[in-house]
Amino acid sequence: MSAVTVIILILYFVIDTFGVRGYAWTKECTPIYIQFFVKFFIIGVTVLVVAVPEGLPLAVTISLAYSVKKMMKDNNLVRHLDACETMGNATAICSDKTGTLTMNRMTVVEAYIGDTHFPQVPDPEALQPETLELLVNGIAVNSAYTTKILPPEKEGGLPRQVGNKTECSLLGLVLDLKKDYQAVRDEVPEEKLHKVYTFNSSRKSMSTVLKNPVGTGFRMYSKGASEIILRKCTRILGRTGESRIFKAKDRDDMVCKVIEPMACNGLRTICLAMRDFETEPDWDNENEILSNLTCIAVVGIEDPVRPEVPDAITRCQRAGITVRMVTGDNINTARAIATKCGILLPGEDFLCLEGKEFNTLIRNEKGEVEQERLDKVWPKLRVLARSSPTDKHTLVKGIIDSMVGETRQVVAVTGDGTNDGPALKKADVGFAMGIAGTDVAKEASDIILTDDNFTSIVKAVMWGRNVYDSISKFLQFQLTVNVVAVIVAFTGACITQDSPLKAVQMLWVNLIMDTLASLALATEPPTESLLLRRPYGRNKPLISRTMMKNILGHAVYQLTIIFTLLFAGEKFFDIDSGRNAPLHSPPSEHYTIVFNTFVMMQLFNEINARKIHGERNVFESIYKNPIFCGVVLGTFVFQIIIVELGGKPFSCSGLTIDQWLWCVFIGVGELLWGQLISAIPTNRLTFLKEAGHGTTKEDIHEEEYTEGTDEIDHAEMEMRRGQILWFRGLNRIQTQIKVVNAFRSSLYEKPESRTSIHNFMSHPEFGPSAEDEPRIPTIQENSIEIEGLSESPKAKGGPRAHSPNRNNNALDIVVAPSQGNTSPGSPLHSHETSV
Repeated sequence: MSAVTVIILILYFVIDTFGVRGYAWTKECTPIYIQFFVKFFIIGVTVLVVAVPEGLPLAVTISLAYSVKKMMKDNNLVRHLDACETMGNATAICSDKTGTLTMNRMTVVEAYIGDTHFPQVPDPEALQPETLELLVNGIAVNSAYTTKILPPEKEGGLPRQVGNKTECSLLGLVLDLKKDYQAVRDEVPEEKLHKVYTFNSSRKSMSTVLKNPVGTGFRMYSKGASEIILRKCTRILGRTGESRIFKAKDRDDMVCKVIEPMACNGLRTICLAMRDFETEPDWDNENEILSNLTCIAVVGIEDPVRPEVPDAITRCQRAGITVRMVTGDNINTARAIATKCGILLPGEDFLCLEGKEFNTLIRNEKGEVEQERLDKVWPKLRVLARSSPTDKHTLVKGIIDSMVGETRQVVAVTGDGTNDGPALKKADVGFAMGIAGTDVAKEASDIILTDDNFTSIVKAVMWGRNVYDSISKFLQFQLTVNVVAVIVAFTGACITQDSPLKAVQMLWVNLIMDTLASLALATEPPTESLLLRRPYGRNKPLISRTMMKNILGHAVYQLTIIFTLLFAGEKFFDIDSGRNAPLHSPPSEHYTIVFNTFVMMQLFNEINARKIHGERNVFESIYKNPIFCGVVLGTFVFQIIIVELGGKPFSCSGLTIDQWLWCVFIGVGELLWGQLISAIPTNRLTFLKEAGHGTTKEDIHEEEYTEGTDEIDHAEMEMRRGQILWFRGLNRIQTQIKVVNAFRSSLYEKPESRTSIHNFMSHPEFGPSAEDEPRIPTIQENSIEIEGLSESPKAKGGPRAHSPNRNNNALDIVVAPSQGNTSPGSPLHSHETSV
């Protein structure tokens, strides 16, 4: 455009000066002519500067940097800048339960002790002294000594839990029973612990062995998942504190009447047990050691759901984001918590699976994960219980790789453990826990939640969508300025031989359009309305049809005003015309009004650009963005200074109050025109097109079909895919039949004349010919005579030469022994018949 502008200006000047007016090029006039050419070149460069949207990278950087800084206040520490925008298009969130959806402050709220189910923590007097002593000792000794309950930091606050939260809840039970666990630990320090079986994911229990102070016996305390420990119990403490036989039927009754009701209430069930050894056994035989236990109690531990989580999950679901819970808890506990959070809703057909069942559904007989099987499971899966880190990684990878639906899923994952690293790396956005997370998890993540709260993830979604919208707002504003400025400069220069907007004025407009607009529009704070729409998806055009309507609509208004002022403004304002002014004439009021009106329209259109989805109220929450207000007011002040004091450097002449009021009034008209544009339904403007498409599914298929562009011409590309495939298949069948006929020809000849397929495939018959017709030759056609074949080495008595191609070697071996015609039962005849 800029080159065309310069060429037109030069041609117009040369034709008008030397052709129409008949002036001669004289030595004295050369400096003046050169000044004209320099002026034309400056106008061309100005058009180029305005036409290129170089402010877009700046807007993206400012928007991301501003969002990252603000997200830190919302407890999101962004490690990778691109994760901020990616999170705005998230379609699925796979979240942990403990600490993310729940408060990670566990307390014992129910207990089954001495054949009695206590719906709350029992009174110490309600328990037998012997049972109470075993319960306190078992909890105090069989837990990490680094786990403690400390006094609250502030008066009236809750006691502080340090260490493993599950063990803290058990120590809290000891304190509720009016006992002191520290006294027991002082009596039995860690050095006196004979053997410790630490907790791990396969064992799902912890056991500690103590040597009896009197005699030679040993006592072991165990705790762990209730269904695991109860299976190893053969006795249980009764109401009187004496142990009795614990049969399988008793265990089933306890599961139905105690454990399942606790789990259905969202409680984590832990079983406490013990065993006495009269003599020292083989401590390495763990299966034998962890058997024949005596059950002391079963407790139900509550980890309350964070009060703000149900509302946060509802907002995610309203925003088109599916939330899935991945936890290691019991399926009943996980289902209850998911129901409280709102992940599972009554009457909906969703799946709750345990890790074993999940793997059974998605793996084949060889134990390999099949994507087709996984695609049948994950769309309805909402809760994955008793899962391992491997299960989480498998689920995340399966969802990301799935082609179910219109677009690929964008998955966010939370994790806190070292083993969660692979899932965090695989996810589009990985969230690590800042409090409970390990260093490995934080290193593998994209964003760190400094408060371990699910609500912070929702805020990350809002900021991510806000980044995308901020960039779109800037594009809508900048493209409007681009279109108008380029057309005005080009058309005005071609008609009047001078750009209505001078070079320095254009640079000021470019500053408004790029730097200042980036600051104003890229720093818009997020609003709740961002969560009222579904994710855009990976293939969403950057410029929507509504934005295109706004760009063209405002461009029409601005161009109409500018050209009206340019060609009739001097009559309206009763001033001298600025058109066709001499080379070094002083600035005119006429062109100053044009420039001032243009800037005022951009200033008020910047307010219109705050809305990109057709909203009417463009002033909504404008006071919440002080940067935007500061930029608009600052630009207005600078415009006054430039017009009134700029003088010749800015090609401006001072304006009267009436002229200023008219310029501002025309600028305010942009707001009224914007309301008119918003009232026009976008779906009726069928000529509008979207811009900035991503790769659609159709594009991917078309690329797959056009891999062999040498086989299909350009006309065939416009046909239906079925026709394209049909012609390609026809082409291949032709080639195959030519190869078969060539084989037949070689079989009818003498053995000396036979050679590798290498040679007869180079025959002109197999070269591309423009005269080839899409027909299928019949098997009965005359055999093709192949001339110019090299004589076989075998005919010369020498050893048979091997083709450099292994497949050709194999063909040579098959062909060489054949003699005479092909028999009906031969493999070659079968091949011909099938073709």
